Amino acid sequence: MAITRLFDFPYHQLEKYNIPDSLVTKYGNDWVKTSTQEYVDRANAISRALLRLNVERNDKIAVISSSNRTEWHILDIGILQTGAQNVPIYPTISETDYEYILNHSEASYCFVSDQEILNKLNLVKHLLPNLKKIYSFDQIGGVSNWTELLELGADESNQNQVEARKSAVMPTDLATIIYTSGTTGRPKGVMLSHQNIVSNVLGSEKRIPFDPGKTRALSFLPICHIFERMVVYLYQYYGVAIYFAESIEKLSDNLKEVKPNVITAVPRLLEKVYDKIYAKGLDLSGIKRKLFFWAIDLGLKYKPYKENGWWYEFQLSIARKLIFSKWKEGLGGNLNLMVSGSAALQPRLARIFAAAEIPVMEGYGLTETSPVIAVNDQRNKGFKIGTVGRVIDDVEVKIAPDGEILCKGPNIMMGYYKDPEKTAEAVVDGYFHTGDIGEIDNDGFLKITDRKKEMFKTSGGKYIAPQLLENAMKQSRFIEQIMVIGDGEKMPGALIQPNFAFIRDWAKIHDIQLGNDLRSIAENQKVKDRIKDEIDELNKKFGHWEQIKRIELTPDIWSIEEGHLTPTMKLKRKIVMEKYQHLYDKIYRD
Repeated sequence: MAITRLFDFPYHQLEKYNIPDSLVTKYGNDWVKTSTQEYVDRANAISRALLRLNVERNDKIAVISSSNRTEWHILDIGILQTGAQNVPIYPTISETDYEYILNHSEASYCFVSDQEILNKLNLVKHLLPNLKKIYSFDQIGGVSNWTELLELGADESNQNQVEARKSAVMPTDLATIIYTSGTTGRPKGVMLSHQNIVSNVLGSEKRIPFDPGKTRALSFLPICHIFERMVVYLYQYYGVAIYFAESIEKLSDNLKEVKPNVITAVPRLLEKVYDKIYAKGLDLSGIKRKLFFWAIDLGLKYKPYKENGWWYEFQLSIARKLIFSKWKEGLGGNLNLMVSGSAALQPRLARIFAAAEIPVMEGYGLTETSPVIAVNDQRNKGFKIGTVGRVIDDVEVKIAPDGEILCKGPNIMMGYYKDPEKTAEAVVDGYFHTGDIGEIDNDGFLKITDRKKEMFKTSGGKYIAPQLLENAMKQSRFIEQIMVIGDGEKMPGALIQPNFAFIRDWAKIHDIQLGNDLRSIAENQKVKDRIKDEIDELNKKFGHWEQIKRIELTPDIWSIEEGHLTPTMKLKRKIVMEKYQHLYDKIYRD
């Protein structure tokens, strides 16, 4: 069957694979499987119920879930089949942002996953004139449960109306509005059509080496973000069994239980996985320790396609057997592909995981591009470390004179909801202006060098690309987060959130006394000197004018909840600057 709309994916899966574990969620101690047939049947029941609630074409239905789960996807297809739109909302944003998005989208119904989200929503419910009713996925007293809709839709007598609605949905119709987390200002509602996302799935599928109908995935990145959502549709296309992790905290346990073949991840998570593995190596002694760090050194020199020659490959085969096989075991034993997006991946991580036979295929895209623009692929020499791969089929990329990446194709958004001015600024002559600076090499690989808006000039007139510096500096195990500063100043500086857990271990080994709280660690001169040594060493990779000269350590952990980071773990530079203005002044005014 031809796939032209998002709700065609489960029907395609039903026709080609009809697997018993299409969607799998853990409730209590049990992994509960939903077959493809049950998925389709329940989605139709939701559609029938929504029609009985008088949901019209182009109505907006909001969904806020703190975890990925079967209910979300059944609801997604049920909504889309009626010609209404699914408006997913990040669970971790403030109740003020809930209010803004629900009012801006004019959502008529809202589905929440749990009590915590319901509590936040209830704080602003009286300010939501368009909201008719709230439903929950969990059983919560005093609120209607989503299963009431399954019961309301059990009567199939209006299925012909559902079919009529489905037939009326065109590929170019609006499917979803995704409110970008944004590093500044109010969230923007990105309008994506069925065609936008479908074209992206079908353009990306050629880069993913799945064994159709025989692959298992573990899904844990926020489903409200287009990256994970697009990938889940891609899984459905390939008949991949999708298991939903309980939470990030339980990810390690879930990997061992599910034993997936594939996961998607963000660089921050991969950094933490590597740091944990490295910390275990530090606890070893004798020959085991020597072997561990020999394998690490070998892995950091990895090049794809046996470019290092036979002697390196021989040593690597030994390292894989003795050391790297245990890494793989710790991640479930079957993991042979990780797809990374959202931020730049440190090349050392790409090398070390590929050496361990758990390759990370880095890609690039934005919400406005549905999202994939380019992605690496191990096959056909399509994998180049330090790049985001080659541009996918049917998408065109060109580099503007100032270095900005411009993108054109069927994946480009319909526009920003209720904001024609911002739409006109972003899409010019059919090309979406990504705001990223990049280049395409002779082999057609795209490389991202920085965010256009984040580049700045020192008082000496030299351009600084902060993301390049930040990505390099985060190679240090002492540094958890870093923001390079210095716009209009004589030299670059940096605000750094230390890796407090690692520093405690390091201090113990070196018999350095630290206080109990984070502030005492951040203010400890030995800690500061050690981190400055790390910075000085990493600075050697950069020109003299762009090297970080002074640093200050922040006495707390940067988080989404405290406003330092967006839900996709990008720096909110303006807010970080406001929070640590006194440290900025210490760098440049003292």
